[in-house]
Amino acid sequence: MAVKNKTLSVVLHSYYSGDRLRSASQKIMEKMDAESIPLEIIIIDDGSTDNSFDIACELADQYPRISAIQLSKNYTTPYAKFAGLQVCKGGCAVFVPDDLQRPLENVVDMYRIWEQGHKIVIGYRASRDDGFMNDLFSNTYYKIMNFFSEVDFPPGGADDFLADREVIDVINEHISPRNTSPIVEVLRLGFSPILVPYDRPKGMGKSRWTMKKKIRLAKDTFFASSSFPIKFITYAGLTIFTFSIVLIIAVIYAKLFTSNRLFGLQMAGWATTLTLITFFNGFTLLCLGVIAEYIYRIFDEVKGRPGYIIRQTDTSRVKSAQKSEEQNS
Repeated sequence: MAVKNKTLSVVLHSYYSGDRLRSASQKIMEKMDAESIPLEIIIIDDGSTDNSFDIACELADQYPRISAIQLSKNYTTPYAKFAGLQVCKGGCAVFVPDDLQRPLENVVDMYRIWEQGHKIVIGYRASRDDGFMNDLFSNTYYKIMNFFSEVDFPPGGADDFLADREVIDVINEHISPRNTSPIVEVLRLGFSPILVPYDRPKGMGKSRWTMKKKIRLAKDTFFASSSFPIKFITYAGLTIFTFSIVLIIAVIYAKLFTSNRLFGLQMAGWATTLTLITFFNGFTLLCLGVIAEYIYRIFDEVKGRPGYIIRQTDTSRVKSAQKSEEQNS
């Protein structure tokens, strides 16, 4: 019987994180060593143009259990997470932000639950303090998702999880990373996930998770997990079509048999016509916009382009430097 791989792969997302990587890596190693948890840390640099990847490579040189990966550009957090799952080698993997807004105690709790045989453990935010507007945006977003989408997010929302190697292999082999996020795909897989609450601490410094990125993620997550909009168009179109037939019959009847009056009202014509045209034009454009969102995702998928590109790793960089030195000598 094969010995179970007990190593925890910590995927550490890095984007202009040079001033945080050393501290975050050290705290992660100290905590896991204290808990006797075998560990590997994978620093995924999401296209930073400062010295973040250099620092990550220095850490990889200093600590054998740290490796550094750099993406070819800023793909945003969901794609960096997919890249981390692709390269990790542990028996399970978890995501940790560079500011440690996911408490390490929560990571330990999830790991202990995984040791009991559970395949997916989701840490969800029991509380958060990101400011009124951010909290309002997040709470509203998850309420909309739970109402309209085909996946159920835990209370307070979640964007990270701990996954067993079996789940990681399923994601790597069968899930396209384009226009979706790891948490949505994990929630769709089943495996009876276990929910673990935690209190999210207030973020330090200015967040690099801009409103533009939040809106993009919200759109991708919603359209990747919900068929409600396209079904709504079908039923709304059928309803409005039925209403239009009834209205046409009523107008014709009024024109022919009631001296140009409808329900006792004089039919002047222009107001009704203008109102109907405006309404149906607006509704048509809305429907086309929703359909376009789905068609765009189909178009992006059938092109077969990779969701992300790994530009270099700490080992490839060392080999490149050695080759350059040999050529110069």
